[in-house]
Parts: sequence; C-alpha cells; structure tokens
Amino acid sequence: MCYKDKRLLFIFLFGVASGFPWVMIGSALSAWLQESGLSRSSIGLFGSITVAYTINFLWSPLLDRVKPPVLGQRRGWIVSTQVCIVLACIGLAVVPVQQELFLAGIIGFSIAVFSATQDIAIDAYRVDIIKPHEKDKLAAASAMATAGWWTGFGGLGAIPFFIADLPNWQWSEIYFILAGIMAMLMLFVFLSEEPVTDREARQAAASAMYANAMVGDRPLNLGGKIANWLLVTVVEPFRDFFTRNTFKLALSILLFIFLFKIGEAFLGRMSIVFYKELGFSNSDIGSYSKLLNWWVTIIFAVLGGMVNIRFGIYRGLMIGGIAMATSNLMFAMMSIVGPDKALFAATVFVDGFTAAWSSVALVAFISLLCNQAFSASQYALMASLGVFGRTLMASGSGFLVDWMGGNWAAFFVLTAVMVIPSLIFLWTLKDHIYALERREYPQS
Repeated sequence: MCYKDKRLLFIFLFGVASGFPWVMIGSALSAWLQESGLSRSSIGLFGSITVAYTINFLWSPLLDRVKPPVLGQRRGWIVSTQVCIVLACIGLAVVPVQQELFLAGIIGFSIAVFSATQDIAIDAYRVDIIKPHEKDKLAAASAMATAGWWTGFGGLGAIPFFIADLPNWQWSEIYFILAGIMAMLMLFVFLSEEPVTDREARQAAASAMYANAMVGDRPLNLGGKIANWLLVTVVEPFRDFFTRNTFKLALSILLFIFLFKIGEAFLGRMSIVFYKELGFSNSDIGSYSKLLNWWVTIIFAVLGGMVNIRFGIYRGLMIGGIAMATSNLMFAMMSIVGPDKALFAATVFVDGFTAAWSSVALVAFISLLCNQAFSASQYALMASLGVFGRTLMASGSGFLVDWMGGNWAAFFVLTAVMVIPSLIFLWTLKDHIYALERREYPQS
C-alpha cells in the first residue's frame, strides 16, 4: 500500500504548513475586516495582497540555485520562510487594523510573500522526494499534499472562528495563537529527510552548454560568469519546460492550468462574507466551512489519489472539473433557501469532495511536468498560474457581487460557468497527458 511510505507523512505535514498561512491572510482576516465594518468591495480588494502567490515564479529560480547554510536545499528554504511567517503574523497581531489599515495590508502582503516562497520550497520538496518512476506514489503524494493543505486551511483554520465567539477575545489576540501554531509546524522540518537528486550535475551541464555558446573553449571572465549563472538560474528552467513539451503544447497546458480553478476562486473569496450575510455565526462557519470541509477533503483527497492511480490523471481532471462546476450551484441554492444548517452541511460536503478531487489531479499533473533539476522554478510557474484566478482576478469578486445587486444566486451560477473553458482545453490535451504518464513526449 503506497500510503504507508513515511515520505508521504512529511508531505502531508508540509501541506498543513502550506495551507495555514491562508487562514492568516484569508478567512480569518476577512472575518476580522467584516466585523470591523469594511464593505464587501474593500474586503475583496484587500485580498489582492495574495498576488504574491501568482508571481512567486519570478523568484522561484533562486530556490533551485541558492542553497541555505543549514538543512539542505529544500528544507533550508522551508524553515527560513516559516520563521518569517511567524514574525509577520505577530506583527499583524500588534497592529491596530482599523486605524492602520495600510500598515496591516503591508504586513499581510509580507505574510503572502513568505508563504508563497514556502510553497515553492514545499512543492519542490515533494517533486524531488518522489522519483519519476514512482507513478503510484506521485498520485498518492498529490493526495497527501492536498489533504495536508486543507488540514492547515480548514482543520486548523476553524480554531480562530471558535475562539472569536468566546467572551472577551479579540482578533488581534487570536493572531498570536496563529503565530504559535505556525511555530509548532516548523518543528517537523527538522525530522524530515532532504531529497537526493542529480540537480547539481544537470545544472552543471546546462552551465557548460551556455558557456560553450558564449565563449567556446575559452574561460569566462567575471561578466561572463555572472551572465552564465543568470542564464542557468533564470532562463534554463523555462527553456527546458517549453523544449520538452513543445511551445504549442506548453502554452495550452499553461492556459488550462490558469482557467481550471477560476470559478472556485471567485466563490472562495466571497464565501465567508456570504455565510455571514446569510446569518451564520462564527461558530457555524468554523464547524461547517472549516471542520466538516476539512474531513471531507481529507477523505476524498485520498480517494481521489486512488482514482488517479487506477484511471489516470486525465480522467481525474475531467471528472473533478465537471463536479467542481456542479457543486457551485449548491451555493446558489443556499442563497435562495436561507440559513439552513442541513443545506449548509450538504453544500460543504459536496464542495469539499469536488475541491479535493480536482486539486489532487491538478497537483499530480503539474508534478508530472517538472524536471527535478528545476522543480522549484517549473512547479512555481505552473502553480502560480493556477493561483492567479484565486488571488488577483478574484479580488474583483466583491465588485461583481455588488454589480449584480447582491444577487448571490446569479453570482454562484456564473462561477459554475467559468469552469467550462478549462474543460475544453483539457479535452485537447488528452493525448499529451496520456503520453506524459508513459514518459513520452509527442512532437506536435
């Protein structure tokens, strides 16, 4: 049974650490701002601080070339970013948000930057620790990463909402607790093992190729060495990706990844505001949106991994995409029925199932595309496109709801329709995905 591999346990725990910062700058911060009297549009716009997740590919090459002095290439970067997240979270706790909204936004943005950098390192760790020939482990690792992320975001993310409903607790005090939880998650990095790859040899080969192209057999001067380092660090990861997949297919892949989660992104950005406007308490949100969603996601992430192992990534993506679009319609039903807890639970159940299923397949797909010599750069490039809709574009979700006159039902129907273009792209990529799973690269 592939799930017994101890490497998957650390992939799960790192997934927890990856999902938890989204609580600090996502659901908890949205609730804090909503209770502080900010409008839907302002809350949606404030969420644009997470643009860091969409552009983290810009500095991702550094994580492939710069090696921290302790713990190794991957673990060193993970623990360094986690220290910064803890310190920034404490900073947000001591800032009076209502009076210093701009400063709070700057600190929130710094959390997003450190968290986005942590994601690069964690994703690269997963790609590196699972070898290319371990196809079953690839799907299992994707499932555990997804289950871990939702444990951090959903399971641990319920904690601030329960505390917020207790007497005499302020959101600023809750953020000290969030910082403490992040500090505890840091300890698992020291217990994990550093992946062993031939990264340095492959990068040396790329360096020799560029040096030969620049000066032939002659030695490089200082300027040439700097240019060579930059070419291997910044250019080679992306040249390798487009060369292996061909430009046309690479562009189609990137467009599919960009479009796949946009509908879910628009829905997710406004979900907390929707629940509170519908009349649910913080404890209700913690119980259903966080805890229930957490368990549903874990169960179906594992099942989704098994389906991908059995039927392949293409079918997993197609089934997950169709189900994801359908589940958004249940939110429209909630807006019509009102604050019904049974419907809330059913909606969260279905939404958790579809989010887990589709996420596992997408993570496995992106992992399959990466070259271990440049795993940080290549995974970050593709993942950042997937996050783009969840961050920058979805920042306008509040304006969209206001433009619709607060018609939540119409808004959720629109988020379902947003999934369709990505499924059309997916259908065109079917043969290429099958070839990738066989480690063949069709020339077209």
